[in-house]
Amino acid sequence: MAHPKRQHSKQRGRKRRTHQKGGVNFGSLSATGSEMGYNHGVDPITGMYKGRQVIDVSKKTKKATEE
Repeated sequence: MAHPKRQHSKQRGRKRRTHQKGGVNFGSLSATGSEMGYNHGVDPITGMYKGRQVIDVSKKTKKATEE
C-alpha cells in the first residue's frame, strides 16, 4: 500500500470534508407516534418530554381555533 511522502495538513483534510455534510436530521417519531419531533426536546404539538406533560399547549390550541 502506498504511503504519502509528507503528512497532509489539517486544513487540507478539513477542506475536503466540507462537502460531506449529511442531510437535515429532524429527529424521530414522537411518543404518540403521529408526528416527527426533535430529539432531546419538548414536542411542540403535544407539549410532552420523556412521557411527561411539560408545556400546557391547550392555551395555544384555543388561540388558534379562535382566529
